[in-house]
Order: sequence, then structure tokens, then C-alpha cells
Amino acid sequence: MTTQLLHASQCFLGEGPCWHPRRNSCFWVDIENRRLYELDWPRGARIREWTFHRRVSLVVIDTDDKLLLGMEGGVMRFDPDTGDSRWLLDLEKEYERHRANDGGVDREGRLWIGTLHRDFIPGAASLYCIGEDLVPQQRISDVTISNGIAWSGDDTRLYFIDSPQRTIASYLYDKHTGNLEFEKIAVRVPEGMGDPDGMTIDEEGMLWVAHWGGYGVYRWDPHTGAVLDVIKVPAPHVSSCAFAGGSLDHLVITTAQQGLTPQQLKEYPHSGDTFVAQVPAKGTPVRRCKL
Repeated sequence: MTTQLLHASQCFLGEGPCWHPRRNSCFWVDIENRRLYELDWPRGARIREWTFHRRVSLVVIDTDDKLLLGMEGGVMRFDPDTGDSRWLLDLEKEYERHRANDGGVDREGRLWIGTLHRDFIPGAASLYCIGEDLVPQQRISDVTISNGIAWSGDDTRLYFIDSPQRTIASYLYDKHTGNLEFEKIAVRVPEGMGDPDGMTIDEEGMLWVAHWGGYGVYRWDPHTGAVLDVIKVPAPHVSSCAFAGGSLDHLVITTAQQGLTPQQLKEYPHSGDTFVAQVPAKGTPVRRCKL
């Protein structure tokens, strides 16, 4: 499978793609440039941008079709129609060099969001679950770079990526309480394929994982640990992916320039751009957050 250029966004650290069904558009962010993008589907008849005072890493949709943004220091509600924003809660705000990173929404409408230290100090970060009381509950500790998260179709398992581990961990998941129990390492990424980063799941229960330093998005079977397919991307650092479109059969893919040498940027000029690929699978419906 190959990609097409969706938008020449030239992000320093593109991340967080999110399909918005009601708006028929796709959002993503450039974390370090504190920027949020919205592109009308399917081919970008309109592109909108907003710039914030804090780093922004995660985009999810709430029950009013507004956005919840994972930010440096917490979570903010944002209305893309009016530009109005409201700070909802603090998250590791007391740690100067910490910020939110990747996350997702479970079927109960809770927000799951991970953190990292911007110097990537091993074990300094965590994964949190946040319910309607707006109190972050630590679910996984001793994390270095909290990244992709996905739930199995029957809600019995949560899959989670701590990127430097180069694994996808499987946890037994209690959908009523949000409690986790480590089950096993579902996937081990071999040397030479980069580090697993952002992740989504299709309706067959297979994991689509962006590989930082791996030039693509890989489809993994969490039951066998086998790689099933790959979407080649013309950029080394592939950061995240999300299903998009009315049939959820396209994958929007973000990339980054961060960490590349001048020679690599010359060799891969589309680094930082946003891509799309039609895939032989469909994603699961977008979940709305109840915060």
C-alpha cells in the first residue's frame, strides 16, 4: 500500500490525527509549533489553523462535537467554530518539562491520556484515565514516552505503547472501572523497523501502528504478534494514524521533521507533511468524550 499527500503541512512534530464525522473533516496537530489543523474531507477544499500558547498533542471529540485538546500541563475544551476555549484540568502541571502526549476515549466516554518528559527521562511519565469528575487516575506508571492506545472490539483488552520499549503491551481491561491488569507483550517490533508510536485499531481487531524511524504504518495482529501489511510513507518519522472518511476506510497519517539531519530533510522533503491511504479495512466508530 502507498500513500498520497493530503496536505503539505510541514509540521515539525505532526501528531494526533482525529476524524470528526459531523464536520466531515480531519484534525491533527503540530506539537512543538503549538498548532491545530482542520482539513475538510476528502481533498482539503478548506484548511484551517489555530495557534495556542501551549504545546498541543491530542485531539478528541466531546458529546457536543467540540474538541478536547491534550495540552502541555492539562486538558482544554476548544470550540473550532468560535475559537472559544476553557481549561478543564491540570495534568502534571507541577513538572516544568512534562507535557501530555497521545491518548484516546473508551466506550464509557472516559479520556485516557499519557504524558512524557521532554528530555525523555526513563520512567518519568504515566498513563491516566479521566472520568466526569475530572480527576486523573494513574493507570500505568514508570512510562517513558506514552503513545498509542486502543481497545479490543469486545472491550476486554487495552493495547498500549511506551515507544522506547518497542513493544505493544496487552492489558486485561475492566470497562466498568477502567482498571487494568497486565496480560502480555502482544507485539515486539524487530530491530530496523523503528519505534512504535501512534496507533489505531480496525474492526477486525488488527492494530495499525505508525513507526517512528520506520518509514511507514504497519498492520499488526495482536493475537499472534505477526506483521500483516505495511503502508510505505516517504518520510522516516511516521508519528500517528487514524481512520477517516464516511466509510472509515482511509488512514490519515502524520509525520515529523524532528530529529532529522539537514541531509535527511533534503532527501525526504515531505517529512512533516500529512498523508492519506485507502486501506482494505475499516476503522471503528469515533468515540465521544463525556468530560
